[in-house]
Amino acid sequence: MTRTASLCTASAAAIFALAVVGLVVGDFPVPAREAIATAIWDRGSEFDFVINSLRFPRVTVAVLAGICLAVSGALFQALIDNPLVSPDIIGIDTGAAAFAVAILAIGLDTQWLPYAAFAGAAGTAALIFVLSWRRGFSGGRLVLVGIGINALLTAVITYLLVRFPIERVSAAARWQAGTLSSSSWSDARTLAIGLVVLLPVAFLLIRRLRVMQLGDDMAIALGVGLEPSRLAVIAIGCGLAAIVVAMVGPLGFVALLVPHAARALAGTGTLSGGVLLLTALLGAVMLLSADLVAQRLFAPTVLPAGVVTAAMGGPYLLFVLRRFNRAT
Repeated sequence: MTRTASLCTASAAAIFALAVVGLVVGDFPVPAREAIATAIWDRGSEFDFVINSLRFPRVTVAVLAGICLAVSGALFQALIDNPLVSPDIIGIDTGAAAFAVAILAIGLDTQWLPYAAFAGAAGTAALIFVLSWRRGFSGGRLVLVGIGINALLTAVITYLLVRFPIERVSAAARWQAGTLSSSSWSDARTLAIGLVVLLPVAFLLIRRLRVMQLGDDMAIALGVGLEPSRLAVIAIGCGLAAIVVAMVGPLGFVALLVPHAARALAGTGTLSGGVLLLTALLGAVMLLSADLVAQRLFAPTVLPAGVVTAAMGGPYLLFVLRRFNRAT
């Protein structure tokens, strides 16, 4: 517990430090003291527009989105007892992207993009759950169905991108890379509401998840309803991922990498309240770091944050797979 608490404290400090960097650096540098003052209380300063209209919303969205994705990944990995599972792997993010590209391809306005993305993520999650159900739930079957759905939806996106005029789908193509560049206080508000509603439920589900990891027979003996509990975990995990995809687009590898890293740092293979809190904080750290790299690595060219998260997550995934091969 002491180790996890120390790691949570260090992660919170890292979030604050990265947030300050996010407010300070840019094409128009702002001194750290003035940046903090403008963000918190001095709204009438000369830096007000740069800080409170451009940088502070972006930093806030990065923190909230990182928390959502990391917690979502932790729930899925605990449910299926597999550290290589996440919403983007089983097609939730791809479902959101497919719906978003579709509504733009038929000529609807970009204001419908978040709603289409959320509907796509939720619909894909429901489809995966229904197709993986056969006289009960199987984590392995859900993963296989999800991978198949993911491949199918990727083909649909490719078809839409080449079938319709580029001026219609170009916005969706940029959004599909996952970017925080157009983040606003409206996005931050939506993410915050989602977290306030879903995050407490995620923490309440931890006890059931830990009991379910003991095996179905033991869980039933201890009075845990397996199917309602599994459905609740899937709903909360998909909801957290869907909100992020709807606001900023798909951000690969955050939900996959961060929960595994949190368990490794905490020195435990099971999910607890402390580990879930650490996972949430590390998700914010990763996405904040990725967005800062995306902004400044090739400045003045700004990369989508999703490109950086993929570059960070790909090598780590290979490392994890290598460890699994050695273990088996």
